[in-house]
Amino acid sequence: MRIEGKVVLITGASEGIGAACVNAFRRRGARIALTARSKKKLDSNTGPDDLAVAADLTVADNRREIVKRTLDHFGRIDILVNNAGIGLYAPSWKAPMETTRQMFELNLFAPVEMTQLVVPGMRAQRSGTIVNVGSIAGKITLPWLTLYSASKHAIGSFTDGLRMELKQDGIHAMTVCPGYVNTGFQSHVLEGTAPASLQNSRRFAITADECAEAIVKGVERDARTVMTPWIGWLLVAAQRLFPAMIETRFERIHQHAQ
Repeated sequence: MRIEGKVVLITGASEGIGAACVNAFRRRGARIALTARSKKKLDSNTGPDDLAVAADLTVADNRREIVKRTLDHFGRIDILVNNAGIGLYAPSWKAPMETTRQMFELNLFAPVEMTQLVVPGMRAQRSGTIVNVGSIAGKITLPWLTLYSASKHAIGSFTDGLRMELKQDGIHAMTVCPGYVNTGFQSHVLEGTAPASLQNSRRFAITADECAEAIVKGVERDARTVMTPWIGWLLVAAQRLFPAMIETRFERIHQHAQ
């Protein structure tokens, strides 16, 4: 897809990967609608030609308002980037259900409804791209992030099915699977902390700008899945070929964090 002139709606756009995506799409000449909960942070990333909507995506009425205001302002939506999400390090067998539902509301149900809201317009114009930001945890379950992994597995499956459902309408769907990205993710989780061995590991970390650039390039080439950094595919391959070995390694990391 050629991005210049396209209308891009980006969620979770006040910081991290979302904010970096705003800049990456803007550099390619896109018209930007951006949304996040914090108006102050959102305003700091909003350009003169952008539309900014401060809203909590876990509220259904807000989802509809974001899409309506974008359509009212720009007249169309060409690319939806479902980036907003949150983590949960609490063990799955004792995580509070209210907290678990809160995470799934933002990580899964908000992207599903945002997609349902923009697809009718995309079908009418016979073009569009849905970008769902998942995680490498959506390819390989991480025991210190079990429920988060489940939410990202779900968004990946949703994206794969969506792509097949809508191909005949000229609409593409892409999953993004970031690995370790230097953002505030760990400080914003709903509960718990990451294992120290992971907190101290930066060998394969990438910046939010690098992640955003991979996302934009993926949109340009109509990629099905973007793994960033690419070395994450080696871990995915190892898990598929040697699942017992990888599980044992992850179990040890998890046990040391207890």
